[in-house]
Amino acid sequence: MNHDPRFQQAFEKHLPIKAVPYCLSLWKETPFSFHITKERMTKLGDFRYRSNQKIQTITINYNLNPYQFLITYIHEVAHLRTFAKYGLNIKPHGTEWKRSFQELMSPLLTHEVFPTEILIPLRRHMINPKASSSADLWLMMEVKKFDKKSTSKNKFYLNQIKSGNKFELRGRVFEKLELRRTRVLCLEVSSGKKFLISSHAEVKLL
Repeated sequence: MNHDPRFQQAFEKHLPIKAVPYCLSLWKETPFSFHITKERMTKLGDFRYRSNQKIQTITINYNLNPYQFLITYIHEVAHLRTFAKYGLNIKPHGTEWKRSFQELMSPLLTHEVFPTEILIPLRRHMINPKASSSADLWLMMEVKKFDKKSTSKNKFYLNQIKSGNKFELRGRVFEKLELRRTRVLCLEVSSGKKFLISSHAEVKLL
């Protein structure tokens, strides 16, 4: 996705409408290749800086609600700008990234862009942003309220169920083991293999 009309259409579909001009301007200032991908269990978005490439790539999961999509987009653009400025000899979510994330998010922290339920915990989160918004339970729970409602009564977010409980995800059965930062170590019952799954993954409790 490397042309203005395509960016415009994608942003209008996935972002809060008031945030579209600003997000488009960020791309114009520092162009990058942008892809909206299928859902990934372990992450909402992705950016990996490659020093041998002039144009870097950002990806974001297609199924995020507009507010989660926006936060993820700014998160990844902050990575892009931080690595472009400082190179690879910094921590991915260190001081440089936090400063960039704060600066890029600042113009969006208004009631025109975010509802009050999200804006209050988001402003607090941005004082010292974590590596993932899902690590901030208050913020994550408020953002998740704007997801499309599931029709299943047994649907929960992985962080809401207790260790030792079994759940179904994409037709596979797992047992929740323990939290590892923003991800949860889980055991696939059929294979005996262990996987790290995002704590905000929506699962069916068995």
